[in-house]
Amino acid sequence: MPHDTSLIGTIVAGLGVAFLMGALAHRLRISPIAGYLLAGVLVGPFTPGFVADTGLALQLAEIGVILLMFGVGLHFSLKDLLSVRKIAVPGALVQIAVATSLGVALGLWLGWSVEGSVVFGLALSVASTVVLLRALQARDMLDSEMGRIAVGWLIVEDLVMVLALVLLPAFFGARGDAATTAGLAQAAAIVFVKVVGFIAFMLIVGRRVLPWVLHWVAHSGSRELFRLAVLAIALGVAFGAAVIFDVSFALGAFFAGMILGETQLSRRAAEETLPLRDAFAVLFFVSVGMLFDPTVLVEQPGPVLATVAIIVLGKSLAAFAIVRAFGHSGRTATTVSVSLAQIGEFSFILAGLGVGLKVMPDTARDLILAGSILSILFNPLLFTLAVRWMRAETEREAEADAAAEAALPPPEPVRTVLIGFGRVGSHIGSLVCGRGERLTVIEDQGDMAAAAEAAGATVIIGNAAKESVLRQAQIESATTLLIAIPEGVEAGVIVRRARAINPALTIVARAHSDEEVDDLKRRGADHVVMAERETASRMAERALTMRK
Repeated sequence: MPHDTSLIGTIVAGLGVAFLMGALAHRLRISPIAGYLLAGVLVGPFTPGFVADTGLALQLAEIGVILLMFGVGLHFSLKDLLSVRKIAVPGALVQIAVATSLGVALGLWLGWSVEGSVVFGLALSVASTVVLLRALQARDMLDSEMGRIAVGWLIVEDLVMVLALVLLPAFFGARGDAATTAGLAQAAAIVFVKVVGFIAFMLIVGRRVLPWVLHWVAHSGSRELFRLAVLAIALGVAFGAAVIFDVSFALGAFFAGMILGETQLSRRAAEETLPLRDAFAVLFFVSVGMLFDPTVLVEQPGPVLATVAIIVLGKSLAAFAIVRAFGHSGRTATTVSVSLAQIGEFSFILAGLGVGLKVMPDTARDLILAGSILSILFNPLLFTLAVRWMRAETEREAEADAAAEAALPPPEPVRTVLIGFGRVGSHIGSLVCGRGERLTVIEDQGDMAAAAEAAGATVIIGNAAKESVLRQAQIESATTLLIAIPEGVEAGVIVRRARAINPALTIVARAHSDEEVDDLKRRGADHVVMAERETASRMAERALTMRK
């Protein structure tokens, strides 16, 4: 019996070939993303053999973007978003301007029109949501200061692109019209009102309705219904935001997740969407590969290299300079700049818009696709190099600070030192202070430092990886060091420095993987806590106690 199997064929081919290529990439010890992209090329229209439906693949990839941004929103509060607004807003705007200018220069050099060059430059200025978030999550940086800045930066970029997608058709459609300026102003005002209206709707209505729905379903006791409710909320809000308010699917999903993130069910909601989120994220990379025509690498090597240079070097150097100009550390600037050194889904939409409006040649779209796939391939390598550089830089800074300090005031005895006062650290601090013990907290973020002071702790503001900061916290006279920050690389440096200063110190650290556990113990930690192991251990212990 004949059936229309385009959707099934696309999913089967996409996931099946992605698995094979991802396994091969893993075997060769390179990023699985490279395998997923190659899988897309193999099932795409530019290579022989089976050809998947590109249109369906792009829609499936959009679901991955929605679920990924929903998951980020679950761990990202409105307070986190507002805390980085002073750098995310101007930083994103300046970086977009720099990248767009470089793209315009390349377009004009290739003989394109000014309008086409502008669209080309805009397409090169916006980072991929999926790539950025996957990279931060893989390295447990999403909850760090650098992770919050990167996500806030990404939100601002999305808002600018939403505005561009509305204004560009209005501008190019009204060229030569005396009322162009008024028309553009009206279109911009409408977009602004819709975005503000959506945010207000979510904060006023969504903040009451969505948590109530989720709690009601949770009390029903049906896990299947709860999972369905989470998916319905994520996809429904994203779709409604796009259709009613003309904002992106990603932005709508992010706000839905952020609203639910304030509830006690946020962790369960994140776990329920994780399998689908990963599967559809893979389809995103496959869909990117399907759009790529490898012949462009042979026919236009010079323009391809120039495009990749703008994305990987131009954008990242601009972001690095901006973050440093705002007084943040080299590690934060490096992480943010590397996170943004790629392009993705909005770039494809802008490329299609430019070609559809007949202001940008097909060649420009090919260069955008080539730049996207190559920058996504390079991104994991850049992150690996950045992590190594950050580790070396942290150790060099610590050694320089130690050499610069000739003498220190006599330390006042301190019993416990806590590194980090975030979600985990604040709970630890409350327990320690609640027992009446003296606690010193080392924190490099002002809002969290203020919260630690309010809890009754002595606060040292600075980077705990520096020996001078550890000595300022009187680590040499402490008996216990608790490391609650999520960054495994920085935690390893802190453990080694603290152990060198105080060999008798009891060090308890936090980890997210077996590799981090081994690394922290090797560097001198006495105890390393991994959430999954501790949960299993406590449950088993409680069960044995109840039997007795």
